[in-house]
Amino acid sequence: MKKILTYLAFIVLVTGIGALIGIMNIPGEWYQSLAKPSFNPPNWIFGPVWTTLYVLIGIAGARTWLAEGFSVRIKIWLAQMMLNFLWSPAFFGLHSTGLGLVVILPMLAAIILFIATSWRADRVSALLFLPYLAWVGFATLLNASLFMLN
Repeated sequence: MKKILTYLAFIVLVTGIGALIGIMNIPGEWYQSLAKPSFNPPNWIFGPVWTTLYVLIGIAGARTWLAEGFSVRIKIWLAQMMLNFLWSPAFFGLHSTGLGLVVILPMLAAIILFIATSWRADRVSALLFLPYLAWVGFATLLNASLFMLN
């Protein structure tokens, strides 16, 4: 029962905080007015993608916590999570493609570091982060393109 509650807590906290930050930092007119690259996805895709990723991130966090407690891997997980939650206020809240880039680059590095440190310790957690790595890699390219175009 403790394991189930831990998984639920991680998933609810990650998706809940992510949703709250998303609601508080809606793209709005500023984002709509930006010149966008040809590969910019439609706005409707971000909600379902992030919800799915947050569930996977929550599961990986719970697995790490249950296996090791307050370890190096959970500290890396927490670091990438803080950067993740900081990105929307930096980019959308402050209307800054440059600050968004300053946040997303170390976030991408932290995701890679979590995968690398988890690969032997907990392959499932590492694999759960691969879609997240792919999406944040794409988001980094999109953020950099928006920075260069605007």
